[in-house]
Amino acid sequence: MSGTVLDEVTAIREAAVPLRSPQDLDPLVRRIGHARIVLLGEATHGTAEFHRWRAELTRRLLAERDFSFVAVEGDWPECHRVHCCAAGAPGAPNDAGQVLWGFRRWPTWLWANEEVAEFAAWLRSFNATGDGPPCGFHGLDVYRLGESLRSVLGYVRAHAPEHAETALRAFRCFEPYGEDPRDHAGSAALVPENCREDVVRLLTALRSAAPADSVPGLGPAFVAEQNAEVVVGAERYYRELVQGGSRSWNTRDSHLSDTLDRLLRAYGPRSKAVVWAHNSHVGDARATDMAAAGMVNLGQLVRERHAADGVVAVGFGTFRGSVLAADHWGGAVRRLPVEPARPGSLEGLLHDAVPGENSLHVFGEGTPWAEELREHRAIGVVHRGGGYVPTVPSARYDAFVHCDETTASTPLHQWEPEAGEEAQTYPSGG
Repeated sequence: MSGTVLDEVTAIREAAVPLRSPQDLDPLVRRIGHARIVLLGEATHGTAEFHRWRAELTRRLLAERDFSFVAVEGDWPECHRVHCCAAGAPGAPNDAGQVLWGFRRWPTWLWANEEVAEFAAWLRSFNATGDGPPCGFHGLDVYRLGESLRSVLGYVRAHAPEHAETALRAFRCFEPYGEDPRDHAGSAALVPENCREDVVRLLTALRSAAPADSVPGLGPAFVAEQNAEVVVGAERYYRELVQGGSRSWNTRDSHLSDTLDRLLRAYGPRSKAVVWAHNSHVGDARATDMAAAGMVNLGQLVRERHAADGVVAVGFGTFRGSVLAADHWGGAVRRLPVEPARPGSLEGLLHDAVPGENSLHVFGEGTPWAEELREHRAIGVVHRGGGYVPTVPSARYDAFVHCDETTASTPLHQWEPEAGEEAQTYPSGG
């Protein structure tokens, strides 16, 4: 190593906080302070340690700092079923794992895994012992157009029958184009413009007719309006997807941010949110090459909109291990290797400084090494070796959790085993 690198490694080692128990998160909890929004990332969509450490921090924020809800990079209709279970809504299932097992859109393992099921079960118990409004669990994403349309139609028939014809017209307009995002993306350019007009008309009708909900984030009027927003956002997203470029990405992340804002309003002026999503969404796009490509993301939009409220973004990364992913889009989920990070990358540097340990790094005046442009690993639901994003760490995040050697999440659904492994499904039993 050069002298400069050795100096950086020494500085990182001296400032790093080893992560062995939830109490080791104290410096990060202090850094969060009175911030209203905390964004928690992940370098992959299938790593157990990322889920566990996010859950540990989130438990503390809900219990100690009165945070109101968790919002994830997941679909609104499916996550709402988890929310109803965790909130103890009348008629909702008691078993959070069973609700997550009901997730059916690929990639199911994104949230339907044992690590998230454990957190959701804890959230249900936490809500059951509290005396205030339940802490929520909500999806921010733009997918599930068909299911959201059906939910709106059901609400309108039960609560606003005067708008049933408007809802039916919107449903029938989209019905021939299917529900799968890829199918709809291929035909979005063929969807008549009046489909969009029908949905916007339906959304306007819902807003004018909706009564005030008594339970934040749980009342049927809010849920119906959000489902209508999903339809509007999905139609726009799929149409942009056909065109290519950055506009579909920007449409999706704007929807994520808009949904977060609606939840904050629904939970009230003193509400606070924890967000779980990939690093590519929670880390500020302006600190990466995304900005040069004309892309914005959730992290940038939240910082711009809520600077006065306090925003803390935390990135997560790994040096090596295994990950739950597919080797092609729509493929079977498998446990795949994560090769050692490149020398000189952010993950490589942190491994050199704190080998074999999980560690916390809170950025500030004592972390000049984090102000340099570095390669930063990014793995999605498809993994063929992993890519790297040029990143200025301290501009993209306020803190970073490094899990030196990681393991794949445990999915609730069937997965394709490697040699010598046995495939599993949820629930297990004889």
